[in-house]
Amino acid sequence: MSTAPTSAVIVDNPAENRFETTIDGHIAKVDYKLDGKTISLEHTTVPDELQGRGLGGQLVQAGLAWAREKGLSVLPVCPVTIGYMKKRPETHDLLTEEGKKAIA
Repeated sequence: MSTAPTSAVIVDNPAENRFETTIDGHIAKVDYKLDGKTISLEHTTVPDELQGRGLGGQLVQAGLAWAREKGLSVLPVCPVTIGYMKKRPETHDLLTEEGKKAIA
């Protein structure tokens, strides 16, 4: 298992409702749900083979950047997303009212 950060190419896969990257044949992803002007970041999955590379944070960061670009509010559901946003006040303007409670 590598502990060095990996700079991943993350893409939106709207057919699967997820942001994803494929490294060495393994897919790391954050699943999302769109509801009007809100995106819920539901679940982050990083396979064991890709752990320790900072991919969870990069996936969340990509989802938040996409939400900002599209003018969407964010509801963090996944613990990875909640933790990421809690530590980064610069993302708090994206939060829905329910999302603000989730990171409190």
